Amino acid sequence: MNNQMLVYIMGGAVAALVVIIFLYVIISKKMQKSEYKKIKQLQEGTRDRRFSAEVLLQKLYLSYIKIPFLKRYVLKVRRRLEIINIDDEYNTRKGTAKILTVAIAIIVPLMIVTIAITSSNYLLMSILLIFELFMVDTFIDGSVDKIDNNILKQQIEFFSEIRHAYHEFNMVEEAIYQVSQDDEKEVSSQGEKIYEILISDDPENELEKYYDIAPNSYLKEFAGVSYLTKEFGDRKVDGASLYLKNINNITQEMQLEILKRDKLNYVFQSLSVISVVPVLLLEPLKSWSISNFSFTQSWYEGKPGVIVQILIILITVMCYILVRKLKDNGSTAMNTRNTENPWQQKLYSKKIIKKFVDLFIPKEGTKEYKKIQQMLKDSASHLKMEWLYVNRLTICIVTFIASIILFAQLHSVAVNYIYTEPTTDYNIIGDLTDKDRRKAMEITEMDNYFLDMFKGKLDTTTADVERAFRRSRYYEDDMADDEIAETARRIVEDKLAIINTEYLQWFEILLAIAFALVGYMAPIGLLMFQVIMRKLEMEDEVMQFQTIILMLMRIERVNVEIILDWLERYSNIFRPQITRCVNNYEAGAWEALEAMKEEVSYQPLIRIIESLQAAVEKIPIRDAFDELDSERDYYKEKRKESNERLIKRKGMIGKGIGFTPMIAMFCGYLIIPLVFIGLTSMSNSFASMSAL
Repeated sequence: MNNQMLVYIMGGAVAALVVIIFLYVIISKKMQKSEYKKIKQLQEGTRDRRFSAEVLLQKLYLSYIKIPFLKRYVLKVRRRLEIINIDDEYNTRKGTAKILTVAIAIIVPLMIVTIAITSSNYLLMSILLIFELFMVDTFIDGSVDKIDNNILKQQIEFFSEIRHAYHEFNMVEEAIYQVSQDDEKEVSSQGEKIYEILISDDPENELEKYYDIAPNSYLKEFAGVSYLTKEFGDRKVDGASLYLKNINNITQEMQLEILKRDKLNYVFQSLSVISVVPVLLLEPLKSWSISNFSFTQSWYEGKPGVIVQILIILITVMCYILVRKLKDNGSTAMNTRNTENPWQQKLYSKKIIKKFVDLFIPKEGTKEYKKIQQMLKDSASHLKMEWLYVNRLTICIVTFIASIILFAQLHSVAVNYIYTEPTTDYNIIGDLTDKDRRKAMEITEMDNYFLDMFKGKLDTTTADVERAFRRSRYYEDDMADDEIAETARRIVEDKLAIINTEYLQWFEILLAIAFALVGYMAPIGLLMFQVIMRKLEMEDEVMQFQTIILMLMRIERVNVEIILDWLERYSNIFRPQITRCVNNYEAGAWEALEAMKEEVSYQPLIRIIESLQAAVEKIPIRDAFDELDSERDYYKEKRKESNERLIKRKGMIGKGIGFTPMIAMFCGYLIIPLVFIGLTSMSNSFASMSAL
């Protein structure tokens, strides 16, 4: 570039700067004369220059909702918080942004540390990063569960204030309105919603809508009892208000539930960490073992070590999921799943995929179809039959492809280790010196030259390698024939024979198919596990039924049909049987109850059904269930003892599952390799000594 061109460029830049300054002055003068100045002054008068965390969270929410990957988690948290923060968009957005911000602050450094620690092991790195995504889900669920538990604790105080307000006003809706004026508590919005329902033109219909969005069953019970009391009036039982007695019953239920959740959290708070720790200790344990027992390097860095490593990771993932399922208290999670258009439905809506999936779904009405349908109901799964089989086939195909890739990678690992392994006899204790390592690597480089020459030639013999060695640059005139023969034997038998067999073989295809079948059955196994866990809580649900009946039995105009409607609303495990009974009730009350009794095998529930049958035809409801009132203290203590047994059984199962990865790591990745390889080395040493 000459000087004249440079002058032209500088002149153009100066001219452009002058034009920009001139335009800025003109625009500024016009803006001073316009309404812009007034608007600016108004903004300055109302703007808060202090830092506001709430404003920041609102802005972060708007940013998160625009990011494709984070949008999934935003919507997931929103669905759960919308239930807690009824009609409160501001707090819903603030809570969502707060939870996601904390999750990001935890997961990003964790991912960076994971990448730094496992940079030499891409397989372990990818699995750990995927595994950390599951941890984000767990953290988000735990954060919302914490909010739900706080609301449950606030309800205790809320109901206590309701009692005092009811004494003052003697009107249900006025008492609820008065107590709900405290805006600082999340439960106040629930009270305001219930108040709006009670004073609406169609409270029964509005109450049914509220049942679908209430954060927990205790607020449903409170709303229902308040509505019945407003409609049918309150009455005195043993000199006390029946409405207040029912509120006291609900409060006792909540106290038992809070204690149960606190104890479950205490039992499981460390099990999730214990189940994850083995994955994080694989690399440190491997490094320690190799540095102290160098003869284990061939095992850890070869195919056997990689296989055991993958098995431990899979065991850890499965145990982590099972522990999470076991701990789940089923608070708001069961009501917030996206059951309208999940990814399974999007896949199933494709014609080709639909035809393929339909080939595997049992025909409707068959024994297999009924069996799986019943399993979905018993496990309270949100899945439809079609979605279940989309899951099964997806896992099956992904498992098969992943198995093939894994086997190919294992062959690559075995070949790569032969090419990079220092060729020498290892000492049982300690590591190689730098001098010995350099000499061993020189031998390895020499062997690699001949491996590249004969790789893929299956008919290679030691004589072929000896002839090639004598013609190569590695041959020296003073080398003994025995030394050359030993070198050729080592290359052919110890290395070339392994390399020529490291390719995908037929039995590995069969193994991939077997793994795919296991993956195909995995969703069914998870459903069976959920069914078992739900059966553990049968006693707890039946005792909740007893509390509901105790609240309803003394209210005027309450009949068996209303009781069944309430039991259906709050049921979980026995909902299918109760729903069928409610649907068949009009055709014959006693017959519908008898049909339900035949479907149920749990004896305490059968006794409740028999009492309902007696109330249909023979005696009033309060007489049919008089033992519930007379033995209230007994049932309360029994409920406590039942919760203790449930927590103990869950704790035992959880400890067994949670410690499985740790046991697998120490046994499969440390003790067994050391013992097996040590005994093998000793036997080889004794064989060599015997030969000498």
